[in-house]
Amino acid sequence: MTRTISDADREAWTVELEHLRQEHRDLDAAIEALTQLGSSDRLQIQRLKKRKLGMRDRMTFLDDQLTPDIIA
Repeated sequence: MTRTISDADREAWTVELEHLRQEHRDLDAAIEALTQLGSSDRLQIQRLKKRKLGMRDRMTFLDDQLTPDIIA
């Protein structure tokens, strides 16, 4: 079953996806900086990583919605 998405949805999801990608990169940089500083706040780093994984799940969902299914 193929689901057609509207142009407005496609554009909104594309914008959200790009925003999430940027935020994902920013979180990656923040985690790396905290790790390099030898920060003893492991809980903060763990929270950032968990948030990053949640973003990754959402990005995967949006990417799947925006990419048409190809039946080979």
